[in-house]
Amino acid sequence: MKESIKYSISLALIFGGTIQLFSQAIPSEDENIPYIITFGKNSSEKYGDDDFVQTLFFVIPEKTIEPFYIRVYDADVGGLLDEKYGAYSTKSKFSFYGGKGAFSTKDAKEESPRGNYKSGVLLSSKIFGEDIEADSKWYEFGPFNPKEGELQTEVGGYVFKMIVEGLEGDDGNLYKVFLSSNKNENVKVEGANSFCYEYTFRLDENPKAIAHIYPYVPTGVVTCEINIFDFDNAGVIRVVSVAKKGEVYVSQTEGVWSVEKFQVSKEEINTSLDIQFINNKVVKNNNVAVYIKNQYGELMPFYTSPIGGVPKFKYKIGVKPSK
Repeated sequence: MKESIKYSISLALIFGGTIQLFSQAIPSEDENIPYIITFGKNSSEKYGDDDFVQTLFFVIPEKTIEPFYIRVYDADVGGLLDEKYGAYSTKSKFSFYGGKGAFSTKDAKEESPRGNYKSGVLLSSKIFGEDIEADSKWYEFGPFNPKEGELQTEVGGYVFKMIVEGLEGDDGNLYKVFLSSNKNENVKVEGANSFCYEYTFRLDENPKAIAHIYPYVPTGVVTCEINIFDFDNAGVIRVVSVAKKGEVYVSQTEGVWSVEKFQVSKEEINTSLDIQFINNKVVKNNNVAVYIKNQYGELMPFYTSPIGGVPKFKYKIGVKPSK
């Protein structure tokens, strides 16, 4: 009989009851990813976006009482930053949800947008085209009351959801997000974090650049599979953990999915993995999508700031008794 794995991540327990300040930029500094990217729904999947939707979750601690903001850098589709095909024709919709079902609804946590993935209470939304007000600038959504989220104590507090959709066109919208306590600048919300179940992002084109994603491994996981879309033969995938110095996989995908499987050791339980995308050559506009599943086919969340910190391989030193 199948026993699904319940992801209970109590931040207070993991960090011994101390308050932890997380990086709340998405992508984060630890990830070394330049931008998230979401294409218009009329674009080719060969550009690197398999479904033209990005879903992000934000966790606000229960004790937080001050309002917060979601700040998006370069939310529009135009200017020099975004990926252009012909004349700009794409519109992107940013929607922010809280309330019952925003996170707990199963469809909200799938690798593809289907069913009731727009669950919860819609708190704010805006559609961007070529908008000067948002081009290479920060645009603020909010303020939001922390109590407007869906309380999920096992995740660490009130959960909110942002959905970014490519409504039309064939251009790529490159952007960053920051969870902030201040409307006009990026100021961390104490103890908050963010995560997703599928991530579509731009890789740095420089040779030897390394991007990172950090899935958390709860009790009960014994095997994982990394699903990677459109890596463009740019390099290799490496898995680093407290028990792995670096298991390397070659991903030869271009416009298709590849699957890389690996075993989870007991030392890796209740830690984060470091899944690295390592460039071996220059590939311009290399956009990839990725999600990770456990042995039951359940998606594993990965955090912009890894739970427990960036994993470091623990060297084992053998000691022989002297004769």
